[in-house]
Amino acid sequence: MNAWPSVGVVIPTRNRPELLRKALAAVRAQDYPGPLRVVVAFDQTAPDLLLATTDGVPVLVISNWRTSGLAGTRNSGILALDTELVAFCDDDDEWAPDKLRVQVPALLASSAEFSTCAIAVSYKGKVTPRLAGMASVGVAELARSRMAMLHSSTFVIRRTALVESDRIGLVAEDAPGSQNEDWDLLLRAARRHPIAHVDEPLVQVLWGRSSHYVYEYQTKISSLRWMMERHPEIRGCPPGAARVYGQLACWNAATGNRAEAWKWTREAVRANWREPRTAIAVAAMTGAVKVDNVLSTLHRYGRGI
Repeated sequence: MNAWPSVGVVIPTRNRPELLRKALAAVRAQDYPGPLRVVVAFDQTAPDLLLATTDGVPVLVISNWRTSGLAGTRNSGILALDTELVAFCDDDDEWAPDKLRVQVPALLASSAEFSTCAIAVSYKGKVTPRLAGMASVGVAELARSRMAMLHSSTFVIRRTALVESDRIGLVAEDAPGSQNEDWDLLLRAARRHPIAHVDEPLVQVLWGRSSHYVYEYQTKISSLRWMMERHPEIRGCPPGAARVYGQLACWNAATGNRAEAWKWTREAVRANWREPRTAIAVAAMTGAVKVDNVLSTLHRYGRGI
């Protein structure tokens, strides 16, 4: 490449100072040949101004000035940048040193506005790679599955496509609890161009109780229903719809709402009788298992419900 485009990295954060410093150090340690800068955006907490620096890879520290939550915090960071590309990194994840050097050329070699890479899930000391098995991801794949390996910490996007509302647009700040806003962004991007994917685990993603959202079942329910309303492609894909219905059944079972859990179990079976989440929901409703325990077991293998 003759000219490497400038990249601005947005790290949204809230109350995880030790993890944040690790994430920030990994971003600043990139062997990327082009201009690189970082915005650390603090949400609902006082910003740590001691993180700001102009040495090496510069770091700008700001407060979220938009809607409280992850989506608004990301948007605050995007709008504070003027780089050609924008990358996301969550404050509990760590990039491999060559992430940008590998991923940026893949984006530029395609017609895409959006790129991702695979991940390695870290849970209680065990690291499990999650690969997509493909180099391009479209709406059909994203409607069928959330594709967890397309994690927000892997996103590299053309900034103009984010800030122009008639293109991809900013992160959706009306997502309940700022959940599934990343899946929504992927689908909006894929409607315009297939997403360029590098199927190498260039990001280590930390799963477990460090997550702000892993056991917030009511928010999971609201955000999934929000996704179904925004994206008819999901409802129009029987396996994809069954997957979401199965999740809704599980999360309702976890909250003790048996009527809703049975309702979504029936919907899942109608859409795809092979959907495995229905068995988890039924077992949870009968008291045979707890959803929390199932989640913990699946996380050991880099999986979720």
